[in-house]
Amino acid sequence: MFIVFTGDGKGKTTAALGQGLRAVGAGRRVLMVQFLKGPWKSGEDASVQKLAPDFMIAKMGRGFVGIMGDTLPREAHEDAARNALLFARREAESKTWNIIILDEVTHAVRLGLLTEQEVMEAIQGIENHLEHLIITGRDAPQSFIDRAAIVTEMRCVKHPFTDGVGGIRGLEY
Repeated sequence: MFIVFTGDGKGKTTAALGQGLRAVGAGRRVLMVQFLKGPWKSGEDASVQKLAPDFMIAKMGRGFVGIMGDTLPREAHEDAARNALLFARREAESKTWNIIILDEVTHAVRLGLLTEQEVMEAIQGIENHLEHLIITGRDAPQSFIDRAAIVTEMRCVKHPFTDGVGGIRGLEY
């Protein structure tokens, strides 16, 4: 089954992690491939280490793209996104995983690091080797939504960011 978590609200990655946690409890193996999240550590990194080898995260991104002090050439981000997509395809073909999560892949498309067509072709190839494929990120293209069996859109109603409060460790990262 192909599942999409999208929208401008908080909770897309969190929902995918929750789905993975539930799957591990049911005896499944889960791989999350993170397309944009860079080398910094977040709460999910420590959590899934406790669930290894049944739940793994592969941080493939190089961090923020063009904001918050990013000094990398755009090509470095594009290469990282392409490598993440190839990695996900190889891992799906290995039949090691029951579920693969492509975290923030829609944002990689929105930023122009990957094309919608590249990701759609990967989705078609990946989902044939898995029980479930989950993608997350804002602004999911309509083609992804049309192909998915389940689509959940997170909508921001209220968030401390609007009052200038930064991310909270353990809650948002």
